[in-house]
Amino acid sequence: MNTAVINIKTRPEVKTQAQEVASELGISLSSLINAFLRHLVKTKQVTFSLDEQPSKYLLKVLKESKKDIKDGRVSSAFDNVDNAIKWLNNPHKKYQNER
Repeated sequence: MNTAVINIKTRPEVKTQAQEVASELGISLSSLINAFLRHLVKTKQVTFSLDEQPSKYLLKVLKESKKDIKDGRVSSAFDNVDNAIKWLNNPHKKYQNER
């Protein structure tokens, strides 16, 4: 089988992480890249997908913000900028919908 060599530059940690992902899929990084190239030629499309998981920090902050909303420490809307600024200067007083 004839083959061509493609040299690319990437950060070492990216290469290592990509090799780990390929290994988890049961294939080599070279096979993964070849499959990507065949797909690109066939479809003329590039698709990226991330299975993102929120970090522990983000989950903690979201939990805290939900508690703030539940406890009434969050004002969700103002009719004008002046009322929003007044609220920022004195968050215990309600300025919402005042004109």
